[in-house]
Amino acid sequence: MKKRYGWTALTIMGILVGAALSFTSTVKVVAQSTSPTAVITDDQVNAVAKQLYCPVCENIPLDVCPTTACAQWRDLIRQMLGEGKTVENIKQYFVVQYGTRVLAEPPRTGLNLLVYVLPPLAFLVGVFLVFRILRGVRRPKTVISTPGPAPASEDKYIAQIEEELRHRQ
Repeated sequence: MKKRYGWTALTIMGILVGAALSFTSTVKVVAQSTSPTAVITDDQVNAVAKQLYCPVCENIPLDVCPTTACAQWRDLIRQMLGEGKTVENIKQYFVVQYGTRVLAEPPRTGLNLLVYVLPPLAFLVGVFLVFRILRGVRRPKTVISTPGPAPASEDKYIAQIEEELRHRQ
């Protein structure tokens, strides 16, 4: 007796062969996408460059500086990001090359710590002074007087006023 394979056996074999082929091609695509030359966008470069200042120009962030040197530094940032370096590694590279003045946010050590401590401290002192001044303005100073005999001149005037008030009624 001959055994006949129907469409179901051929279909199953076709699915298995197709799955094996698609798995092989998928593995190649995944392996190729993790290459070290990943595409870095301008937004990623500018996110790092925004945290750095131009070492040549004064007070201009690296992401908006129009000089040729800054364009080269942005290309360097792009290259370093493509190599897999972190933002901290890139910032550290620029600090070693040009000093801490290239950082948009100074490190919180030494005298730079004053930048972080003095403004809140000055604000608190100002609030305290305003509170003290307003507190003194709101409360009138009270004068404590002791009851005693009124001077004779006041008695004469008071008596005169009381007499005039009686006549008007």
